[in-house]
Amino acid sequence: MQTLDWIVLISTLLLIVVYGTYQSRGSKNVKDYLKGGNTSKWWTIGLSVMATQASAITFLSTPGQAFNDGMGFVQFYFGLPIAMVVICMVFIPLYHRLKVYTAYEFLENRFDLKTRTLTAILFLIQRGLAAGITIFAPAIILSAVLGWNLLMLNVIIGVLVIIYTVSGGTKAVNVTQKHQMIVIFTGMIIAFVLIINKLPADITFSKALDIAGANGKMEVLDFSFNLNNRYTVWSGLIGGTFLMLSYFGTDQSQVQRYLSGKSLKEMQIGMMFNGLLKVPMQFFILMVGVMVFVFYQFNQAPVNFNPTATEVVLNSEYAEEYKAIQDKQQLIFEKKQVLINAFVNSNNQEVSKEIAALNTSNDELRAEARLLIDKAGDAKNLKVESNDKDYVFIHFILNNLPRGLIGLLLAVILSAAMSSTSSELNALASTTTMDLYKRNMPEKSETEMVQVSRWFTLGWGIVAIGVACVANLAENLIQLVNIIGSIFYGNVLGIFLLGFFFKFVKGNAVFTAALITQILVIGLFLLNQFDIINLPFLWLNFVGCVIVIGIACLFQSINGNTTFSEA
Repeated sequence: MQTLDWIVLISTLLLIVVYGTYQSRGSKNVKDYLKGGNTSKWWTIGLSVMATQASAITFLSTPGQAFNDGMGFVQFYFGLPIAMVVICMVFIPLYHRLKVYTAYEFLENRFDLKTRTLTAILFLIQRGLAAGITIFAPAIILSAVLGWNLLMLNVIIGVLVIIYTVSGGTKAVNVTQKHQMIVIFTGMIIAFVLIINKLPADITFSKALDIAGANGKMEVLDFSFNLNNRYTVWSGLIGGTFLMLSYFGTDQSQVQRYLSGKSLKEMQIGMMFNGLLKVPMQFFILMVGVMVFVFYQFNQAPVNFNPTATEVVLNSEYAEEYKAIQDKQQLIFEKKQVLINAFVNSNNQEVSKEIAALNTSNDELRAEARLLIDKAGDAKNLKVESNDKDYVFIHFILNNLPRGLIGLLLAVILSAAMSSTSSELNALASTTTMDLYKRNMPEKSETEMVQVSRWFTLGWGIVAIGVACVANLAENLIQLVNIIGSIFYGNVLGIFLLGFFFKFVKGNAVFTAALITQILVIGLFLLNQFDIINLPFLWLNFVGCVIVIGIACLFQSINGNTTFSEA
């Protein structure tokens, strides 16, 4: 990184923090601090909702996902527009009418205090973990690529977020997220244009798409019912709809964004705006990853994009084997240049098959390299991340973009981390304050409640930094966040649907069913992890929702007005 990159990076981040702190100063009551005084317009709500979901993981992992597996990941979001319609018709009018501060207040009105408390605790567990991961994701990757200290990065990102979130609450989050989204959109569009411009002069965007298609990267839709395929139209429409309903309808980090709306109409329009824009945005980010793949068809790529992993293996007893893999990859690259030029000029499908076969061979070499990296790490008792999906895009940025723009793209990544983390801390503090503290403690004044909320925000910020400092990478960071959510979301959504549509079911039945369901869902996840069953994580949302509804209805029907009736 050059001096100009540092200036762009630091000034962008500091401007966001200072502006958010200044604009949101002076919250004197709980409504101002936790609901932003109900002044948000629809575009603020829509952008804030998008910024909350679009963490740094989105901009680091999604291009790497497309680089490796193509455009199919976009199917994950197919259920989002459906979920937005349901939320606008069912969830938002109810929350607005009850004037709730958190989604879980509704559950006490409908069931009882213990159901509200249990659901709030489930949210706090999964969102507390996710907040740590949204800090950890950019920190570990920037640490590996730039050589920055990992713990220092975790602390810096966490402290920057804590400053304006503690100071201004919900309004600070909403105000800063608008500007963070502007930075994010600008940076990604510039990156996309530069990738296209860096392709050979005779490779148009259309030809780039042909090259990507020849290697199976443009296969967007998968209508198969094969559970071995993680992302299909059906998993997106069914599992994805349940996940999005849970996330946007019951997760306080999202609910709090639209509860700050000026009116019911502003809330609903903001959510529909998110529903219309989110899928195209994800499609575009995946397309960036596909174009990075095309770029590396004409430019030599490393065997592994994680520089730390490469350094470890080259300084181990496996160095010669790794260098042999590098030599084989170089030969494949040279053969591929001849074939790609022939394909671009003729569009011959037989040639495209030969290109695809060479890329398959290259993937096999990369898999061999990952095994050597793992062995080298084990030999030195080091935790080395050999799976490099999350490093692909940042490697491209640092090695191919001009000065100044590297700083801007790093600002994009860190802004995304800050925007998601601030929403999460804000929601964690709101839930702790309103669902646990206020409900179980003596009445406090407005000023005291604002101070308590600030202390809880600070406390959860420290917890998130702590989680980030002890976290470990999964196969892919964006999948890790969605896996954590899927373990809890289906159960929580089922509790809310029971409250909305199953009027005969009472609190005791729901509470018992929720406890049983959470144990079962965790058990199903573990069985899948050990390959005892085949149940991709997206389906946990649907399964958890169905199980809790089924058990609660069964308990209530069997016991009627005896064991599970209300006191």
